[in-house]
Amino acid sequence: MSSPENMAGPYADLLDHPHFVSVRHPRMSAHERAAQFSPFAALTGYGAVVDEAARLTEQKIELDEGQKALLDMRLQLLESLRPDIPEADFTYFLPDEHKEGGRYVTVSGRLKRMDELRLAVILMDGTIIPIENILQIQCEALDMLDFDGI
Repeated sequence: MSSPENMAGPYADLLDHPHFVSVRHPRMSAHERAAQFSPFAALTGYGAVVDEAARLTEQKIELDEGQKALLDMRLQLLESLRPDIPEADFTYFLPDEHKEGGRYVTVSGRLKRMDELRLAVILMDGTIIPIENILQIQCEALDMLDFDGI
């Protein structure tokens, strides 16, 4: 094996000197030193734009007149069951705030009232559902009634 003098070569005399410590600049933590070498994000926000473009939305299903009449009848019957309005499941279209389309959601609740000015259903928990966006109303009390095949 070779001696340390031979390994260091022309700089062997520096091995015995103490490590330099700056008086003006305080020593950096390991975290701060690592931050100097972190990657540079030239396209800030690009990832969010790509994620948003990749997010899928559904198109609203347009009901025919018969389906609209059935929903209207179910809403009227549900409202007529006062004061003991049963809980129902409302499936409706929720438009997306950022792009065309949206998604269908189902909420459970009791009907508080029908808002004829806004053309909306208001549930006891404060949820407001536009009537034109309702796809389906499921309620055990309504399912027991006979709609004569409607």
